[in-house]
Amino acid sequence: MVKVILGAQWGDEGKGKMIDYLADQAEIVIRYQGGSNAGHTIVNEYGQSVLHLIPSGIFNPETKCVIGTGVVVHPEDLLSEINQLMEKGISKHQIEKQLMISERAHLVMPYHVVLDKLDEQKRRQKIGTTLKGIGPAYVDKVGRNGLQVGDLLHLEAIKGRVQEIVQNKNEIITKLYNGTPLEFDSIWNKLKDYREQLAPFIKDTQRIVLDAIKNKKQILAEGQLGVMRDLDWGAYPFVTSSNPIASAVGVGIGIPPHKINDVLGICKAYTTTVGEGEFITGLDDEVGVFLGQKGQEFGATTGRVRNCGWLDLPAVKYGAEINGYTGIALTKIDVLSTLSELKICTRYRHKETGERVDTLRPYIEMGQLEPVYETLPGWEDDLSTCRTYEDLPKNAIAYIEKIEQFLGVPIQYISVGSHREQTLIKE
Repeated sequence: MVKVILGAQWGDEGKGKMIDYLADQAEIVIRYQGGSNAGHTIVNEYGQSVLHLIPSGIFNPETKCVIGTGVVVHPEDLLSEINQLMEKGISKHQIEKQLMISERAHLVMPYHVVLDKLDEQKRRQKIGTTLKGIGPAYVDKVGRNGLQVGDLLHLEAIKGRVQEIVQNKNEIITKLYNGTPLEFDSIWNKLKDYREQLAPFIKDTQRIVLDAIKNKKQILAEGQLGVMRDLDWGAYPFVTSSNPIASAVGVGIGIPPHKINDVLGICKAYTTTVGEGEFITGLDDEVGVFLGQKGQEFGATTGRVRNCGWLDLPAVKYGAEINGYTGIALTKIDVLSTLSELKICTRYRHKETGERVDTLRPYIEMGQLEPVYETLPGWEDDLSTCRTYEDLPKNAIAYIEKIEQFLGVPIQYISVGSHREQTLIKE
C-alpha cells in the first residue's frame, strides 16, 4: 500500500510531524521530489530535528528511508544531516541500514549553488530562492547536463564530461554574471570525497520499492513544500523547481500511478507563506503577528519569518481537486486558541469588477483578487492537552467541520502540538 503525504498549501504545514507519526506503520518512507531547500521539523524522543533530505521516517529503526529519483541531492547537506543524526544518538551503522539513495537521483553541484546566487542577484523580480542550487540542478537535469548519484560509482568514466560541464559553467559565470570561475580540481576532489562517503547508500531503489509493493508492505511517499509551490500548478513563477503534487509520485519513485492507494493532504488551520509572491489572505495586523509568534512561524531552512493569514479554503480545495485527497490532516489548530473570532476565506472577489471568483487563479491574476470571509466564533481553551477529538471545545469542532464540509474530504487527523501524542484521530 502506498500512501502519499504532501502539503495542501504553500508548504510548512507540519508534514514532518505527520510522517514521523505515521512512520511506525510503514516499512518504507520515500522522498519523491525536491532538494534541501525546505525542511521538515520533527519533535520526538530525540528532541527537535530538522530534516531537509533524509526522509522523516529515519527515527523509526525498522523503517527504510529512500531518497527517490525525483530528488536533487546536495551531498554536503546530506552528509551534514547524517552527522546531526549521529550526534543525536543514531549510530552510523543504523543510518547505513536504513538510508538509501536512488542511483538515478541527480546531484546538486558546487556550480549550481554559485549560479543560483548569481541568478537571484540579477533578477529584477526576486523569486525568494533559498540559494541552495536546486533550480539550476533541475535545469541541468532537464537540459541533459546533470550528474546522477550513481555516476559517483563510475567517476573515471565521466571525468571528461565533468571537465566539459565545468568549463561551460565557468563561461556563464564569468561572461554573463562577471563572477569568479570555479576550479575543476576542487570540484573533482569533492566528487571523490562524495563517492567515498555516499557509496554505501547508493541503490537501485526502484527495485526495492516494487518488491515492497509486491509483498504488500506499507509505503509512505513524502512530498516537499506544498501544492501552491508546484512548478506547473502552483503560483508560478514563485514556485519550486519540481512537482510536489501526487501525480509526481510515480515519476519520483518509479511506480505506476495505480499503485497509489491514499493521498493525505497536510493542511494548517491558518495559512502561511515564505518568500516572495501574492498572498490573498495575508494579514499585516496584530492577528498576523499573533499567529506568527504563537505558531513559531520561521522557515526551517532559512529562518525567514513566514507571512501569516486566515485559512484560504479555495486554495486548499484547488489542491484537493488536483491531488485527489482521500484524507486531510489539520495541523496547528491549537495556535488559534484565545482568538475571539476566526475568519475563513470561502471565495474571492475581483477588486475592480466585484465579480465572484470561487477557485484559485494563476498568479498573474491573484493580485486582482481579495478574500471574502465567513466569521466563526473562537475558543479560549488550551487544545494542547486534548487527546481525543471529543476533548475539543465545540467551537473548535465547528471550525473543523466547516473545513471538512467545504472541501468534501474527511479530516482524519488533528494536530494540537508538535509532539506525536498531540495527534488526535477523527473517526
